[in-house]
Amino acid sequence: MEQWFTALTLFEKIYWLVALISSAIFIVLIILTIVGGDADDMGGDVDAEVDGDGGIGFQFLSFKNLMGFFTIFGWSGIACLDGGLSKGLTVGISVFCGLLMMTAMAALFYYLAKLQSSGTLKLKNALNEIGEVYLTIGANRSKIGKVSINVQGTLRELEALTDEKHDLIQSNVVRVKEITANGILIVELLNK
Repeated sequence: MEQWFTALTLFEKIYWLVALISSAIFIVLIILTIVGGDADDMGGDVDAEVDGDGGIGFQFLSFKNLMGFFTIFGWSGIACLDGGLSKGLTVGISVFCGLLMMTAMAALFYYLAKLQSSGTLKLKNALNEIGEVYLTIGANRSKIGKVSINVQGTLRELEALTDEKHDLIQSNVVRVKEITANGILIVELLNK
């Protein structure tokens, strides 16, 4: 093994070292990503997000992406050298392949991040939605009842009050006209 490495030119040694070292680090990063370790903290992101900032989301320059670049850069360069290509063409092809890998990884992580959902119910999304009374709602805000209403794509049963002069009973169709500070819906009868 030592004889093989010493027989290589400096150009070939650089590509082999870049390929082997970056491959080892890249494999560790992938394993940490799969098992849930936060590997981005190892090198930090150049496009770091600030708390409260939505950020750009698409992070081209991150530690994972750089390791992906160097891994593909090294191995594609070795393949080009084994194919007998010139040094200039080898560098050009390996840089192009590395950038292609970075773009693919950045896009992958960007779209994976978009799949996440906070699951937090935002009651303001219930405004002007139409639902159905589930449990009787007392007239003039006298008794809290419940309505079945579709909020954020999910059918939910939420507490409700009404300003109507008579009780709203099960199966009455209602519209949310207001939301109180403590999260109770104020509804009105839709077909009066």
